[in-house]
Amino acid sequence: MAKVMISIPDELLVQLDAEAQARNMTRSGLIALATRREITAPDAARVDQLLASARKALADSGSWSAEDVVAEQRLTH
Repeated sequence: MAKVMISIPDELLVQLDAEAQARNMTRSGLIALATRREITAPDAARVDQLLASARKALADSGSWSAEDVVAEQRLTH
């Protein structure tokens, strides 16, 4: 396992240590957990961009309802 040296504000370190203690974790364990979550979390800006693209693509698709789509699927399968 690699060791790293980081710099963080003193007040954040106090919060980090308190949270680690509350979770019965080490400081390093909590930093690793938070880093893993941040890296694997969807990027909000990218999600917004994808939603905007989807809305644009659907804008010219006419009107439809989910109920109609489900009913049609039931009839054809």
